[in-house]
This record gives sequence, C-alpha cells and structure tokens, in this order.
Amino acid sequence: MKTPEYAATSYVIVVPAEKSDASAALGFAQAYGRVATDIAVTGDAQVWAGVTADTLRKNVQAATSPDAPMISITARSAKPAQAVSMADGVARALVLDSAHVAGNTGVKVVQFSRATKPLTPVSPSAPLSALVGGCAGGLLGGLVLLVRPKRAATRDGARHSRQATAPAATAAVPAPAVATHKAEAV
Repeated sequence: MKTPEYAATSYVIVVPAEKSDASAALGFAQAYGRVATDIAVTGDAQVWAGVTADTLRKNVQAATSPDAPMISITARSAKPAQAVSMADGVARALVLDSAHVAGNTGVKVVQFSRATKPLTPVSPSAPLSALVGGCAGGLLGGLVLLVRPKRAATRDGARHSRQATAPAATAAVPAPAVATHKAEAV
C-alpha cells in the first residue's frame, strides 16, 4: 500500500586533463562517487532539485564502475519529474565542484547523459507485494510447524498405549487346558 516510487539515473564521467595520467581518472571517479551525496555537493544540488539536502542524501545513490571512470547517480521519488531533477541536480553539482579543483586534480567531471523521466515505477505493485508477503508468511508458518518441539504423550494417550500392550503380554501366557468329558455307558 506504499506510494509508487520512480527512479531516474544520470551519468557523469571523469576525464583526465591534457598532461594527466589516464589512470588517475579512475581513482578520482571512485572518490567523486563516494562524496556525491555529501553535504558539500548536495548543498548546490538542492537548489537545482528543489528539495532539501536531507532528502537528497536519503534518496540519491551514486555507484562507480571498477574499470571505467563513470559515476551513475540514481534518485528515487514518488514523483517522476522530481526523481529526474534530483539526479540531474547532483550530477550538475559534481561537474561544478570538479571544475573548481580541476587545476589541482588534473581531472574534471563531465555530464555523460542526463536522466530521463521514468514511465513506470520501480517499486513493486500492491498485488505483487501481497503475493510475496503471503508466500513468505506461509513458508515461515510451515517452518515453525516443522521445528516446534514434539508434545509429550497425554494421560489418555498413555492409557491407550498400556491397553494396547496388555493383550500382547497375556498372549504369551499359555491358556488353561480344556477338560474333555466322556459320557459313561449305563
């Protein structure tokens, strides 16, 4: 019964300056990916996105590639347009922040692709959520029944078990001999 959630992703790439080592771009991409949701970056991004810095930190995630100097910035929101503006706002803030320190780092961040407005939510639908929840509940209930301790025999159960074994014990005792009676002739 949650509000549908939409996700939009923007991509930035870290490029080396003319006399900079190309492998440095990969290291700086990892560093920029770690600070993408910090207050220094989100301070500028909140103005462009129209949300608070706290909302950006909670709803924006940055991911980096281990073999390419690229950063993906994914924002989630109940409104598709807001998800787009948050992702693009953080990407724009990264580009701006890198421009201030490009002389020292030898790299700069460039917008690779802007976020597009999502058409469908990324959160599961209510029927799917109910089905998954019902299945999980049934599975857990079955597991509880399997691992519960066995109950001790009740008094009635013990009495019935003694009666069931009693005839077997008397069957081992030989039956009395039957006397045969002959009629006498008169």
